[in-house]
Amino acid sequence: MSGLMYTLFLTFCAITFGFFIGILPALGRVYGNNILAKICILYIEVIRGTPLLVQLFIIYFGLPYVGSIFGIPSFRIILSPIEAALVGLTINSSAYQAEYLRGAVQSVQAGQMTAARSLGMSKWQAISYVILPQALRISVPSWSNEFIYLLQYSSIVYIIQVKELTAEGLFIAAHNFRYLEVFTMIAIIYLILTVISTELIDRIAKKINIPGVGTASIHPRKKFDFS
Repeated sequence: MSGLMYTLFLTFCAITFGFFIGILPALGRVYGNNILAKICILYIEVIRGTPLLVQLFIIYFGLPYVGSIFGIPSFRIILSPIEAALVGLTINSSAYQAEYLRGAVQSVQAGQMTAARSLGMSKWQAISYVILPQALRISVPSWSNEFIYLLQYSSIVYIIQVKELTAEGLFIAAHNFRYLEVFTMIAIIYLILTVISTELIDRIAKKINIPGVGTASIHPRKKFDFS
């Protein structure tokens, strides 16, 4: 049961923190100047272009030696396994969520910005009060994919000694050699969590649906865009 709690804790925290971090590069790509847009693209594509496992290794095993690179051996960033897992999953998710949000922001009609500016709003007031609220509602259906991915990808953090669901199953199976039964049960738990999450998010999406407005169609787990 503690493994399940770790899995849920990591998933909910990473999706939440990743969302707030992801808003920044999403808006930077759409509304920022050329330099800011390039920086946001670089952040997104570097994170999406490297495996989550490698990112976790850098954060957990690499950061303690970051001071040595700059000639300050005494400066060390040491994170516990759960802290490193949370940081890694959050950063990874933020890049993918940024692309979901960017697609949603770009699907809001350009006339909305013009109308808001004509009412005397500044650019960032128009984004905060007009564009972003609509974009967030539009992004929910496609954003649900990220939640499901993150729920399942959280299983990889067992590799840095986080005692989440998969790690707990591995420990139990290693003691009684009943790998088939244990991991079948783990697969069923993940399936149940996925079905429940999908159903809840679908209900939320229908509740806040904007009639006549589509959803963000971009699929950032598969598509790369360096434009």
